[in-house]
Formats: sequence, structure tokens, C-alpha cells
Amino acid sequence: MNYNNYPSSDFLFLLGNLSILPECILIISLIAVIAIDLSNRGRNTILLHRISLISTSIGVIASLWQWWIHSVPIVFGNSQISNFSYIFRFFILTCSLLSVLLSVDYIRCSKTVLAEFSFFVLTAGSGGMVLCRANDLVTLYVALEFSSLSSCFLSGYTKKDIRSNEATTKFLLMGGASSSFLLHGFSLLYGISGGQLQLDKTADGLPLSRYVVILYTSIAFITAGTAFKPSLVPFHQWTPDVYEGVSPTPVVAFFSVTSKVAAPALFTRLFGLIFPHFSNEWHMVVGLLATSSMILGNLIAVTQISMKRMLAYPSISQIGYIMIGILAADPENGYASMITYTFIYILMNLGTFARITPFGLRTGTDNIRDYAGLYMKDPVLTFSPVLRSPSLGGIPPPSGFFGKLHLFRHGWKAGSYPSVLVALVTSVISIYYYLKIIKLMFTGKNGRSDASTTYIQNSLVSPSISKSSIEIAMIIRALASILSGILIDPIIGITRNTLF
Repeated sequence: MNYNNYPSSDFLFLLGNLSILPECILIISLIAVIAIDLSNRGRNTILLHRISLISTSIGVIASLWQWWIHSVPIVFGNSQISNFSYIFRFFILTCSLLSVLLSVDYIRCSKTVLAEFSFFVLTAGSGGMVLCRANDLVTLYVALEFSSLSSCFLSGYTKKDIRSNEATTKFLLMGGASSSFLLHGFSLLYGISGGQLQLDKTADGLPLSRYVVILYTSIAFITAGTAFKPSLVPFHQWTPDVYEGVSPTPVVAFFSVTSKVAAPALFTRLFGLIFPHFSNEWHMVVGLLATSSMILGNLIAVTQISMKRMLAYPSISQIGYIMIGILAADPENGYASMITYTFIYILMNLGTFARITPFGLRTGTDNIRDYAGLYMKDPVLTFSPVLRSPSLGGIPPPSGFFGKLHLFRHGWKAGSYPSVLVALVTSVISIYYYLKIIKLMFTGKNGRSDASTTYIQNSLVSPSISKSSIEIAMIIRALASILSGILIDPIIGITRNTLF
């Protein structure tokens, strides 16, 4: 791009060169975490936590600054800088920041290693940020693998836990299969486009009248490869096992949000830029995957007895809701509502995991029935789900209701009638199992006679856990969930104005 065509070209050139500033900040913090951990042999946990927290906070501020200041799209070789990529980079940094904030008390109480958690979280965040702005097939694939492998290693964070090892093995095997599908689809595109790697040149080089079978085959393989990360049905089999098998709840919290952020960015860049002439075909396929995810995710969640496994299936259905915004024929309103709902989902879901993390630390259990009578034992832990669970289910007035309202409305206007109808019905189903947990906390009675004793005397309890950063963050996110619902119209307006 010729910078002389724009006013203040030197300033824009400087901004372009600084466009990788958030990524550089995370890489520097990675090096610092490794160096300090090796020099102190993992003893300085607080310092490592502060480095991770400060670096992600600075990255969030830098990303916000670039988002608001930088309004002219600039292309640098393998990366395309635009407001769309800035928004999703900001989301991924926010997910990393909140996950690190959620982890410190768990690491202290469970006596696990913080350096490995911080390292893989920051590495996966860096890969996701590059993924949001990748402009060629090789960079896109490498960034996706960078993020996926880091998440895979993070799933094996507790190396001595057999369930964690089993979850990592499943994640690695299925991730490798999906990676081979995606790479095969990319190789087909590379061949029939005349050896083009950049997304726009690949789209221009595709022969629309010839090699139609190869084009459809490429779309099928790319869809299968990209559907694995957000857990779209039928590529979701790894999700429940990994959620339940990974013992550290902060790891599961990180999984639950980063994949839902990276997936819309990946789908819009791949399908929107490479296959604009085949929009009807890939819209139909992705619509079927989204509909199947909403149905299966909500129906199976009703039968679960493990809290983390139960939350895995709603996360499968949530990506189906998000995909409605991608399928909208009107990119302006569809993308704006999808981005807004994704932001609301980050607050809702991380707030939910902030609630179950201290409960798991104090009781050592993940069973839903053990939440019975929680109101009498800890009103603070009960406060968050009373606000958060209805938001996830779509009950007003929390933000989840208004986010879904705008998302479904624009999907209906775009003609996605089957997907929106299924989304409405399955949202009602989700209300049932969320309200069931709330009812259990207020009125239920635990059948285990030692439940109260276990709750108080568990060896994992920290003396200051009731005033920990987990509960502070839990209350903040609960309030943010309410406020974002009240301010939903200004938020969507700002998103639409910055996108278009």
C-alpha cells in the first residue's frame, strides 16, 4: 500500500510498524517468565504472576490504543491490519488477562506450577492474535497450530493426573487429524490458484469455471479443519473429555473463551475472503454445523452431573449462536452483533468459572449435587450465578438476553430462519439446566453427611480465599454482565462504527 496517498503518512507508517506491539509485549513476558523461573526454580510465584498480569494488561491497553487510533487498513506482507483484527486481538488479550487473574489463588492452594500455566497461556494468546490478522495461508496455518499446540500442552498441565494425561492424548490426536484436514484443503487451494498464498490473491486466482469438484473438496476439508477448534458438531468430541479431565479450572476457563474468540475471526477471514463466490455453499454447511451444535449441546447438558462437563456442552451450543452472526447476509449488522455477543460471552463464561474455581478448591468436588444449599455456606459464591446463569441462558435483564436478541434479530433479517428458530428453542432448554442449579443452591439438601465438614476442612483451603482475587473478579464480572446488557445499544453502535 502506498502511504503517500493518506494524510500523515509518516504517522501511519509508524503505527503500522508498531502494529505487532501487543505480540512483542507477550513474547518479552514469555522470555521473562522462563528466565525468572529457571533462576528461582519456580519459587517466586507472585513475581511470575505479576509479570503475566502486567504484560497482558499493557497488551490490552496497546491493542485498545491501536484500535481507536488506527482507522486506515494497512497491509504488511503476511499480515493485514484492520479494525476487525484489532477487535479480536483485544478479545484474546482480555481472555488471557482474566484467565491469569483467575489462576493465582488456584495455583497457590493446589501447589501447582505457575510458570508453565503462564507460559502456555501467553503462547496460546500470541498465536491467537497472529491468527486474527494473518493474510496468507502459511501464516494462518502456523498461527493456528501455534495456538492449538499450546492449548494441548496446557490441557496436560497437571502431569501426574491420569485424567489430564488422557484428555491431552485425545486433544493431541484429534487436533492432529483436524490439522491434516486443514493443510490438505490449503494445498488444494494453493494448487488450483496458481501457487498463490495471500488470501486475496488466492481468491482472485481460483478458477470458478474449472476444477469445481476440487474447490468443493477444498471447502469440505477446510471446514472440517476449522470446525475442530470451536467444537462445532460433529467435531466436538474432545471438548467434554478435556473439560472434565483437565483438573485446573482456570485452564478450562481459558479453553472455553479463547476458542470462541478465535473461531469467528478464522471463519470470517478464510471463508469471507477466499470463497466469496461460494457463499451459498459454505453458508449452508456452516449453518448445519451451527444448528447441530445448538441442538446437541443443550440437550446433552441437561443430563450431566459434573459441573465442568456440563459447562462444556453449553460452550458447544454457544458457538452455534455466534455463527448466526457470521451467516448473516448483512455483514454490518451481523458482524457487529456477533462481536458484541462474543464480548458478552467472555464476561459471562469467565465469571461462571470464577464461581466454580473457589468451590472446587474448598470442597475438592466437581459434582453438581454438591452445590446443594450453597447459599447457607457462602452467599458470595451464590451471588454470581444468580446474575450470571440467567445471562448465559438468555433471561432478561442480564446482558446475555440483549446480546442474543440482537444476534437472532439480525440473523432472522438475513434469512437464517431455521438457525434462528433452533436457537430460540434451545435457549429455552438452556434456561432449564441453569435455573436448576440456582434452585439447588437455595433449596437443595446435600445427601452427603460430611458435606459441610468437607467444605470447611478441606486441605486446599487458603485462609484468605474468601477475600481472594477470584471472588473480587467474580463480582466485577457479574456487575459488568449487567451493565453491558443495559448499554447494549451503544456497544453495538460503537462496534458497527469502528468496523465500517
